Amino acid sequence: MDQDYDPQTLEQAARAYWDEQQSFAATEDHSREKFYCLAMFPYPSGRLHMGHVRNYTISDVIARYQRMQGRNVLHPMGWDAFGLPAENAAIANRTAPAAWTYSNIDYMREQLKALGFSFDWNRELATCRPEYYRWEQWFFTRLYEKGLVYRKMATVNWDPVDQTVLANEQVIDGRGWRSGALVERREIPQWFLRITAYADELLKGLDDLDGWPEQVRTMQRNWIGKSRGVELAFTLDTPVAGEERIEVYTTRPDTLFGVTYLSLAPEHPVSQALAADNPALAAFIEACRKSGVSEAETAQAEKRGMDTGLTARHPLTGEEIPVWVANYVLMDYGSGAVMAVPAHDQRDWEFAERYDLPMTVVICDDSGKPADISEAAFTEHGALTNSGDFDGLPFEAAFDAIAAALAGRDAGRVTTQYRLRDWGVSRQRYWGAPIPMLNLPDGGEIPIPAERLPALLPEDVVLDGVTSPLKADTEWRKFELDRQVVERETDTFDTFMESSWYYARFTCPDYEAGMLDSERANYWLPVDQYVGGIEHAILHLLYARFFHKLMRDEGLVDSDEPFTRLLTQGMVLKDGAKMSKSKGNTVDPTALIERYGADTVRLFSMFAAPPDQSLEWSDSAVEGAHRFLKRLWRMVAEHVASGAVPALEPATLDGAARDGRRKIHETIAKVSDDYGRRQTFNTAIAAVMELCNELGRLDPADAQARAVLREGLDVAVRLLCPVVPHACHHLWRALGHGDDITWAPWPGVDESALVRDSIEMVVQVNGKVRAKMVVPADIGKADAEAEALAQPNAQRFLEGKTVRKVIVVPGRLVNIVVS
Repeated sequence: MDQDYDPQTLEQAARAYWDEQQSFAATEDHSREKFYCLAMFPYPSGRLHMGHVRNYTISDVIARYQRMQGRNVLHPMGWDAFGLPAENAAIANRTAPAAWTYSNIDYMREQLKALGFSFDWNRELATCRPEYYRWEQWFFTRLYEKGLVYRKMATVNWDPVDQTVLANEQVIDGRGWRSGALVERREIPQWFLRITAYADELLKGLDDLDGWPEQVRTMQRNWIGKSRGVELAFTLDTPVAGEERIEVYTTRPDTLFGVTYLSLAPEHPVSQALAADNPALAAFIEACRKSGVSEAETAQAEKRGMDTGLTARHPLTGEEIPVWVANYVLMDYGSGAVMAVPAHDQRDWEFAERYDLPMTVVICDDSGKPADISEAAFTEHGALTNSGDFDGLPFEAAFDAIAAALAGRDAGRVTTQYRLRDWGVSRQRYWGAPIPMLNLPDGGEIPIPAERLPALLPEDVVLDGVTSPLKADTEWRKFELDRQVVERETDTFDTFMESSWYYARFTCPDYEAGMLDSERANYWLPVDQYVGGIEHAILHLLYARFFHKLMRDEGLVDSDEPFTRLLTQGMVLKDGAKMSKSKGNTVDPTALIERYGADTVRLFSMFAAPPDQSLEWSDSAVEGAHRFLKRLWRMVAEHVASGAVPALEPATLDGAARDGRRKIHETIAKVSDDYGRRQTFNTAIAAVMELCNELGRLDPADAQARAVLREGLDVAVRLLCPVVPHACHHLWRALGHGDDITWAPWPGVDESALVRDSIEMVVQVNGKVRAKMVVPADIGKADAEAEALAQPNAQRFLEGKTVRKVIVVPGRLVNIVVS
């Protein structure tokens, strides 16, 4: 064995062996327990960053650990390859998005391989390949036939520079997340998936996801936003555009007597009809288009509006209520109208303050007096006031009584609503999967027949700015159906469509007869461990759960949820900020690998912080990780060079050798728990480092101490293998074992080695540590008390004091209470 640690040479040799032996190729084996480990696949930007390294090292540690547990592990990798960034980069580099994407994939694949990740590369997929998106298109047409897909005019976030719709989450401070352009509101035709049809199931399913972080489940619950409320109507004094009533939804019918005006969204049909004859209102509505349509944005934006001159009637009092158009009301939430209660809703309060509108307090505070709204709205529940016959009622009773009164007048009903809205999947750019629909001359639409899928995206294109070449390509748009020429849909899918089912396709990426080979898919699914950033808590993770239920209902899978356990890793920071090119604080993983080796990079990534917390970059910590690997290598090399090792005889051990063996098996127990249950890989590594320190103190001249050292090194190498597999691959061989540590059994705990003859107990006086004592492991309470009272340092704090009580916690401490 070479005495010097040479990572470049040994890592290349280890990877060559794994490739040759197909060490990580997964096949279905019903005789073994399966384990599907998956990290969120990357967008092929061209270069890995340290966030990628951390993410994929975490999943690799888990996958390798599970293999050593004897499980049949699937650990695949692919590419989330469609999307706006590739298209914009292709425009900037004057190339086709396909060529740019495939080139990046080739480069990043080699980077991932250089890190020694145990991916089954036989299952690699890229979402931009027709063999992948063909089945996504097929599935979309099936959903259309089932009524779960529809097209309608919708108000959207429109990026005027990138020329596409943006999701609410892609609008930052009113600007497009990539272009930085001020986002506009537009009404355009959009394709939607009816995710709302699954809202209740998506919500209830969260209760069973015990393996998910509670923060993620809470975020999804809030996003789905189930609420019990009342739908009610205010009758217009003058009908407009055929509308005789303004319908609203409220979760606070107890505040109905505090309504002082109604607010309509700028896109509300009544608003639009009035604007046709009112230039000032039309100009205001046009100005509203320049702001985003997300709930968060409208809540934070300066409240602005216009009085329409219309009035409506309060459904219980008959009072005249003015109707306004307001920029903080969203057409896509509820009915696009709200009953404004400025005394008890902060947005309404800010609007009323700006326009000097009346505020009527109808809720009492805890003292029983009408709430003070001089500084802000009072939004808590309380007993009613200024509410006629309902005065004095608490919230629940008021809710039911007012709802009943509205129902009695045919003016309202109790209902359940969701904050969740249907998923708009249309995007107006080129680099995406074409939506497989045909537009008919009469204005209708039909799906492309299954036998004529995929609807291929032409890859050899010239991009002239951001306008999609699909819209300009008249030949591509033509489609002959039943001897009639119709037109293809030119919108492409939101890329979240591709990432919503890729985990399932990994189970059978070579299957050509359908979307999934259900037998293989059901063997592997659900994913046992998913790893990825918490920034995906809402969109990707919610959409994937939705897609999984759609595939279940299509008979493709037999499970309800896609991911059993979820680990959301923290960010990689440098100088206290997230690494980014704009901040100039990035670290190149390839340069690190070339200098220190992949195992050092992996070790630092896992040791520097718990996986779910942010990791602060440290050059000295990287060097420290490298020094530890060199030390471990040297320990094994020196041990192997010292010759044969006698058989271990546990019953004969005493002193340091016995203590060393106990440390070995304590470490096995801790590291096994850290890897498996707690997933705190940093503490697992720390425990192995402590073990190595202990092993280094054993006497090499003592035959049984050398036998303990051999057992300890065997154990340490296996415990570290998931983190630093290249070095451990060679060390395992040097220690005289098989060729491939990948399948070496995880070490078990010898309970007899944990038995102690003596233990250390803490001695406290009035709760403060004053001494420590070594006593027999089976010492009784009385003897422990006596021994504690006899400790010289404890006696110093007993002088002149009266012992009131002595508390003995067996095996841990004795606390002497004095006064």
